[in-house]
Amino acid sequence: MNRFTVKAFGTEAPEADLKQMNIERREVTAKDVEIDILYCGVCHSDLHTARNEWHGTVYPNVPGHEIIGRITKVGKDVTKFKVGDLAGVGCMVDSCRECESCREGLEQYCEKGNIQTYNGHEKYLDQQTFGGYSERVVVDQDFVLHIPANLDLAATAPLLCAGITTYSPLKHWNVGPGQKVGIVGIGGLGHMGVKLAKAMGAHVVVITTSAAKIDDAKRLGADEVILSTDEAQMKSNAGTLHFILDCVSASHNINAYLKLLKRDGSLTLVGAPEHPLPVAPFSLIPMRKSFAGSMIGGIRETQEMLDFCGEHNITSDVEMIRIQDINKAYERLLKGDVKYRFVIDMASLKK
Repeated sequence: MNRFTVKAFGTEAPEADLKQMNIERREVTAKDVEIDILYCGVCHSDLHTARNEWHGTVYPNVPGHEIIGRITKVGKDVTKFKVGDLAGVGCMVDSCRECESCREGLEQYCEKGNIQTYNGHEKYLDQQTFGGYSERVVVDQDFVLHIPANLDLAATAPLLCAGITTYSPLKHWNVGPGQKVGIVGIGGLGHMGVKLAKAMGAHVVVITTSAAKIDDAKRLGADEVILSTDEAQMKSNAGTLHFILDCVSASHNINAYLKLLKRDGSLTLVGAPEHPLPVAPFSLIPMRKSFAGSMIGGIRETQEMLDFCGEHNITSDVEMIRIQDINKAYERLLKGDVKYRFVIDMASLKK
């Protein structure tokens, strides 16, 4: 297998800063496309993986799974893309393609384990996969996405993770007109949840611990805001919501939010708290409520999400950074000091 070298930013140990390094990519195979990376979003998963907080990180590690770029080369059997097309790559670059989930277009739930865009297994080179904090990437056409031409490219990058992570459960639980939908937490995920639920026609209720976020929640599209620290507000809104999307990754009292659901309502968790969340049985049993989880979407659904965002002109609220500032961005990410996603201008790596 022929290889070529590209510049990237990655880390060689959990406690080490990210720095510039060289990595190897495979030359395109028959069904591959090569993408010149223009922008790459910064996901909290990047930080967790770089610092081995979820364990199992293989070093050197190059994060980045919110990739937007332009195709510069295609394999001889590629039919879905041509040189010059805009393209996106999200959280995975392959799967077994044979299991029940893969056959249903749910590659994110591949029963043999999908291949992650970084820290996965690059089967051609027999090494770990490297992500989008790099000049170029080579990906099988079946795991590459078309980008609507009308969207701001930098602000589209986070849709490849934050967008699909919120779109998938909203779609699965049939969010739409006539429903009151709660969004817990207004961060990188939550702000996308507000925009998407509103575009789907729902009455959107933001639930936040911070009064300082009320104005921004309404700017994003919220019809109402509930302060979860106000017991009177929480009590008066009990039993009013059809669905809640919980985007909080810190420990929190899940039972307080379950009280807001109507009969047969569902609360779906997309945030990933470090510690278990105790759920009281009688938060669920009396009104047949459900507590569920969801992750990203499959390739088909991710393309559907991008097309939906193109139709409704939805992108993420972003702050642009240079790749050389990634370590500072990680520290700010830990403090919640970003509205609402960092995106790296990859031109800063190519100078």
